[in-house]
Amino acid sequence: MPARILVAEDDLKQAELIRRYLEREGHLTVVVHDGRAAIDEARRRSPDLLVLDVMMPKVDGLDVCRVLRADDEVPIIMLTARSTEDDLLLGLDLGADDYLTKPYNPRELVARVRTVLRRTRSRAEGEVYRVGELEIDPIRHEIRLAGRLVDVTPAEFKILACLAASPGRAFSRQQLLEHAFGFDHYVFDRTIDVHVMNLRKKIEPSPAAPAYLKTVYGVGYKLAEKVQVDAS
Repeated sequence: MPARILVAEDDLKQAELIRRYLEREGHLTVVVHDGRAAIDEARRRSPDLLVLDVMMPKVDGLDVCRVLRADDEVPIIMLTARSTEDDLLLGLDLGADDYLTKPYNPRELVARVRTVLRRTRSRAEGEVYRVGELEIDPIRHEIRLAGRLVDVTPAEFKILACLAASPGRAFSRQQLLEHAFGFDHYVFDRTIDVHVMNLRKKIEPSPAAPAYLKTVYGVGYKLAEKVQVDAS
């Protein structure tokens, strides 16, 4: 299905190449060349997806992501020449849906756009997942524990929502990155481990003995199918 896509890329040739590939897919594409313009255009047009370069003049891509995430949940694919683990973690925590490191094949970007749009539209039709006293609401983008709203980062929400859609199923760290963020490379085990550790601090009665987020040794993680609620 065609989408309204905003491309924020300061390299004029690269931006034009992206625009041509996306329009060939039938998408309505608007291009801007600095972070300030990206914020203004996103607020004015409410795109279905934003392709966002990290290194841009006026306002960099990470700050654009931070500002727009305070407004709404527009899907964001970040483009960067940097590929360190800290950059990936920061991009995920700010709410990026996917991440491509330069140089990349434009056809790969188009495939990522297709995947993120499909995942986003699927989430919009999602149900509320419940395990024990834990509730994950993909539409409202909320997590509640015993009726209390739990403050989580966008990356933490995506991981927990991915696990909640298939309770009892064991996911490897790479699968969680691919399912939750669309990544298929630049995968770091620590990326998922850090987010799971933080989630446990927020939702587990005893993080050292998790009842919800279970470790599957030699594989990765799963969300328990049932949790015994202490009625005392």
